[in-house]
Amino acid sequence: MFERILYPTDFSDVSMKAVRYVKQLKDAGAKEAIVLHVIDERSLVLTSHEIAIDFAAIENELRKAADERGNKILEELRERGLEARLKIVKGNPFKTILKTAQEEDVSLIVIGSHGRSNVEEMLLGSVSEAVIRKAVRPVLVVKR
Repeated sequence: MFERILYPTDFSDVSMKAVRYVKQLKDAGAKEAIVLHVIDERSLVLTSHEIAIDFAAIENELRKAADERGNKILEELRERGLEARLKIVKGNPFKTILKTAQEEDVSLIVIGSHGRSNVEEMLLGSVSEAVIRKAVRPVLVVKR
């Protein structure tokens, strides 16, 4: 039923808890997991043009860190017997999650209920809430 799973992660505690559910879905027939990390492009943009920051270098560092952490998750999933691959994409998190779910034709999205910053979620809106509202695929939300 849930053969291909999309597991978006920001590597927060809640999203790391969600990986346990992805592994358990192997027993329910899951065959493949796509680990998705979205580098939020909004965090790479400043409104002031007077500040000189090398955004490419920052993005490269974020990609490197995501690659290291994502590959550890891939190892865990593969040890459990799932085919697994990592996608690191720059974009708007909830839009990228929905787009990836459609492009990859996933049968389930497994997502943590909260991201890295509760204050940020209150100000910007929760990524998981937006995914739940807009997704056309089933969504499993893992609470804290």
